[in-house]
Amino acid sequence: MSRAKTIQEVLDQLDEIIDNCITTNNRLGLFAYIYRRTTAEIQTEILRQSFEDNERLERMDVEFANLYLDAYRNYHAGKAASKSWEFAFMAKDEPLSILQHIMMGINTHINLDLAIATSISMTDQKLTDIENDFTKVNDILFNITNEMQDRLSRVSPLMFLLDIAGKNTDEKIIDFSMRKAREQSWNSANLLWGLGSQNKDAIMGIDQLVLKLANHIKSPRSRVIGFTLKTIARLEEKNVGKIISRLQES
Repeated sequence: MSRAKTIQEVLDQLDEIIDNCITTNNRLGLFAYIYRRTTAEIQTEILRQSFEDNERLERMDVEFANLYLDAYRNYHAGKAASKSWEFAFMAKDEPLSILQHIMMGINTHINLDLAIATSISMTDQKLTDIENDFTKVNDILFNITNEMQDRLSRVSPLMFLLDIAGKNTDEKIIDFSMRKAREQSWNSANLLWGLGSQNKDAIMGIDQLVLKLANHIKSPRSRVIGFTLKTIARLEEKNVGKIISRLQES
């Protein structure tokens, strides 16, 4: 399959991944669904001409998406992918909570791929020219993550335990990963953009840091949080198709 050239092509390719994951009950479809939901919202805002430079934002978003799509295809074809993506993909059969499976994808895609895509799409341009549009996407993500947190209780009835276990410090866990990660990604994009074609070592370094974060998502340092997540996972819906269907309900 060729690389996507438009956001619509990205959505079409994500639909193929989601459909396949539903058929095979593959939990990698959980992140793919959330990512598709986000991408569709960005497409809507582009059609509304909500950004300072809508064509440039679409180019960046397509480059961003292709990094995930390439990693997904390469992994399943037995080819090399980034260490953090390989870790996230290999965790698909682990008895993790739905939230953790989603977070594994969010972690790598935002903390690694977004920095790479932003620096690539702004080659030979001032990186600051896209900063306002980059920041505007944060607001879109914030709304979607709030929506997702509300809907997760439909398939994860004990999600409220995270608030209790973390004494309300973990209730923003998804938003933290989205918003804070995008802030860090902007810093990383500045680094990669400044290095230009000499950024390969820096990308590998970022990948290693993201891999460490992925390990913390899979195995939290807090024993209380770890135990709570295992308890949550035991009573969650296990069928990927049913999970996505329930998350889609208005």
